[in-house]
Amino acid sequence: MTEIPATRMARATAEMVAERANVSRVAVSRAFNPNASLRPDKRELILRIARELNYFPDRAARTLVSGRSHLIGVIVPDVCSYWESQEIDTLTSALQNEGFATLLFKTRTDYSMDEQLLAYMRGFNPDSVIAFVENVKPQILTRFLDRAVPIYVDYPHSGVASPAESGPVFDRLNILQRDGIEQAIALLQGFGASRIAYLAGKTKSRASAARETMLRTIMNERGLAPPIQMAGDFGYEAAFQSTIDLFKVAGGADAIFAANDVSAFGALDALRHELGLRVPQDVSVIGFDDIAQANWKSYNLTTVKFDLEARVRALVRLILRRLNEPDSPGLEETLSTRLVVRGTVG
Repeated sequence: MTEIPATRMARATAEMVAERANVSRVAVSRAFNPNASLRPDKRELILRIARELNYFPDRAARTLVSGRSHLIGVIVPDVCSYWESQEIDTLTSALQNEGFATLLFKTRTDYSMDEQLLAYMRGFNPDSVIAFVENVKPQILTRFLDRAVPIYVDYPHSGVASPAESGPVFDRLNILQRDGIEQAIALLQGFGASRIAYLAGKTKSRASAARETMLRTIMNERGLAPPIQMAGDFGYEAAFQSTIDLFKVAGGADAIFAANDVSAFGALDALRHELGLRVPQDVSVIGFDDIAQANWKSYNLTTVKFDLEARVRALVRLILRRLNEPDSPGLEETLSTRLVVRGTVG
């Protein structure tokens, strides 16, 4: 005999949970909002009964009522690189703790984004969009957003936050690089380095360009010759080869300042394993970012640090402030950098 499948149970409702818990319908809604005020014992009771009844809030219905999707779009140039993967992981956890889900979008290799993909993103009606790339400009991005105000990560060349720009409203996280780079150059000078090379990132990266501009400014202020230019793309292989070329063709350097930590790893391995040079006795190396791997014993890299936790907290604050003040002009948060001294300078 063929067994008749069990009939699927009707979906539980908030009213059913409220009746079983002897609370109001509003209390049920508040129990599922981590930011709503509710006594811990009452929240625990409601959530337990909801689990027993297999009840969960209808996100689509809540969106229609509140006008908020609880979705945050994130536009990145790369999801596999060490810095981006660590930032995405930390940011996703922080957003989930605030009741948001993350929509991840990846740009083309030139940091631009297909307009069809931008139109697709609009269909999700995100509460906010964080753009970690500068080629998807506010003038482009805001055309594909409804009420959301995008957030951009900016690297002011002058070392101070630049004034608000005209055009579409957008919010900014300013990363001031001067302190960390100045500390790095002072340390190199203290150990006698005068011939310093800059191992660049991708040519279209505003972060790399701003980093190089600040490096040149500080070296000039401290009476040093301009940095020697080394080609790079933020990757290990390009840095490895560029370091070999620097010492076999261009006369070498006392120190290499890399645009990011992964490039610094490539430079370190080329110096030690291909060129037979000692770090830091023969050549000093400084990276940028302070990714988790920079503290690995095999690299023990001196690097300019972005505080990842502080950076993510600032982004979350911008999102929450914008949702609370939807008509405000451009909002800003500003963070600085600092040098983390390990074993590759000396």
